[in-house]
Amino acid sequence: MTQLRSHPRLIRKLQEALGDQLCVALDDRNVVEIMLNPDGKLFIERLGHGVAPVGEMSSAAAEMVIGTVAHALQSQVDTDQPIISGELPIGGHRFEGLLPPVVAKPAFTIRRRASRLIPLDDYVRSGVMTEAQAATIRSAIGSRLNIIISGGTGSGKTTLANALIDEIVKSAPEDRLVILEDTAEIQCTAENAVLLHTTEVIDMARLLKSTMRLRPDRIVVGEVRDGAALTLLKAWNTGHPGGVATIHSNTATSALRRLEQLTAEASQQPMHEVIGEAVDLIVSIERTPRGRRVRDIIQVERFANGQYEIESDQLTEEQEARHVA
Repeated sequence: MTQLRSHPRLIRKLQEALGDQLCVALDDRNVVEIMLNPDGKLFIERLGHGVAPVGEMSSAAAEMVIGTVAHALQSQVDTDQPIISGELPIGGHRFEGLLPPVVAKPAFTIRRRASRLIPLDDYVRSGVMTEAQAATIRSAIGSRLNIIISGGTGSGKTTLANALIDEIVKSAPEDRLVILEDTAEIQCTAENAVLLHTTEVIDMARLLKSTMRLRPDRIVVGEVRDGAALTLLKAWNTGHPGGVATIHSNTATSALRRLEQLTAEASQQPMHEVIGEAVDLIVSIERTPRGRRVRDIIQVERFANGQYEIESDQLTEEQEARHVA
């Protein structure tokens, strides 16, 4: 009861520490990320406008923000534990806060949770992907292929994953989806869906093992980042096709190497054959000075004779020039 009574007070305290400008930004659907550097300078990234400076915040206010978030997360942050990660109690946005000695002065980043779904048709209209790429993705979804979305930080992997899940719901509304995340970012309108989140004591690998007993038709993972990749690939290979996952990697082909590294964390060797059997399509999205774009799509057939057999759907030189122009 004490925690419930104190929650509104914590919210007010956090809003006061953030200030009116950042609170307004958190309500702005075009805001992607809010960043405070140790020197006190604030930056905001907005869709279609990139990153821009928006003023400054005092170290005292920044420390108040970080401390309040830690309190809301029932955690602790100090010089011995100078990093706090979790969901902002306002809106469930992703929060990362740092205190000295890992930084000179308090710093934090807030990745705003996507509040609107961008359908594949809008990706085509805005030039983020071509009609042919959208058709390839739709065909893969209809054929229950397993899809990996790769990209760097801030490239839009989760937003694209939401678009693919929307297509899954449209094409197979009866399917039961089990969605696993570290931070709640996936949007799903399926009638039959189970959303699972990791905790400090329950990691992704443990959630995936539990998932197998939840009778999923499709398994979706917000981001694959450790040895749990092997558990996911095995699940996809054993009667649960048609899944989606994201991975931090700059190109489609480098996503295969990244999967090798992650699976090796669990098996002490890269699981080439397992990857070749489980992964069907890799969609690479990137952030450029002109905006986000789907860089390339590769179809993975198998791993044989020491290499992956793939078909690549890269942008042509004409499409590349049109995007840059």
